[in-house]
Amino acid sequence: MKNILLIFAVVFGFNAALQAQDTQTKTITLEQTPGEFTKKQLTVSEGTYVFEIVNNGIDHKVGFVLVEKGKDISKPENHIQTAYVTAPVATDSKQNSKPTVLSKGEYVYFCPLNPTATDNILVVQ
Repeated sequence: MKNILLIFAVVFGFNAALQAQDTQTKTITLEQTPGEFTKKQLTVSEGTYVFEIVNNGIDHKVGFVLVEKGKDISKPENHIQTAYVTAPVATDSKQNSKPTVLSKGEYVYFCPLNPTATDNILVVQ
């Protein structure tokens, strides 16, 4: 009986560990330089991500906005607010967003404070 319980516990623990790996939060690092992001397009798989935004040499604070492609980027209600950095990013520093669940599709990212182009694309497969 003890062996059966031990086997059950091991199998259950292994299964829980595999499920936890599938739900891990990954980090997407995006660097901003004056007037632009250094990565204009990237492709990731569906999942939960934290955006790490790096301010490289911009002499003022910057931010980050993520919007589903095709939606009006000028309307804050279309912004994926969990992707906002938790505080403006000071010169030569970095800041993270909250965990953001990304579903399949295309997204546009930009910084209105830098300002950057609004044609940077994030593809989620």
